[in-house]
Amino acid sequence: MAVIPATDEADEGSDLLLWVLVWGELAAFGILLIGYLVMSMLHPESFALAKLHLTPRLAGFNTVVLLASSWQAALAANSQDKPRRQRLSLLLAAALGFLFVALKFVEYSSEWTAAGDENLQTFFELYFLITGFHLAHVAFVAALFVLAAIRLERSTIVILTTVWHVIDIVWLVMFPLIYLS
Repeated sequence: MAVIPATDEADEGSDLLLWVLVWGELAAFGILLIGYLVMSMLHPESFALAKLHLTPRLAGFNTVVLLASSWQAALAANSQDKPRRQRLSLLLAAALGFLFVALKFVEYSSEWTAAGDENLQTFFELYFLITGFHLAHVAFVAALFVLAAIRLERSTIVILTTVWHVIDIVWLVMFPLIYLS
């Protein structure tokens, strides 16, 4: 019987935790997006009217910002033998993540007034819930990128990068569903 080194067991445990986290996030966002779809079918007129108050161009630009951040996170995960490059990539990923947050608040400021319209309330409640939940994830992981840049640890960077890509995938589903449909 072979003895498995402790590091392999620790890696397996962190891999399991990572996949539980990933699937948990996908399930949570999936439930929210299914709820959005159901409500959009029940209230097609008010949802169509509410979408006129959104700014898809700004959201499209924000998509590019988020994907550029994701690219920097991937570079950090692949630069393990270059600590300076890894730190720079993590800090760029964080900065772009914070730019996403700032642009989203700019977008929210123009949408907030329409949210008070009783006919548009259902749409905007779901919109702010879904995009706000996503925004909280972006802000939190961007802050973790800064901490990871201070203390470089391969497993932490891989976990954060994986979660960041999940956040991207969620946004890439949300963006056309909410802004372009």
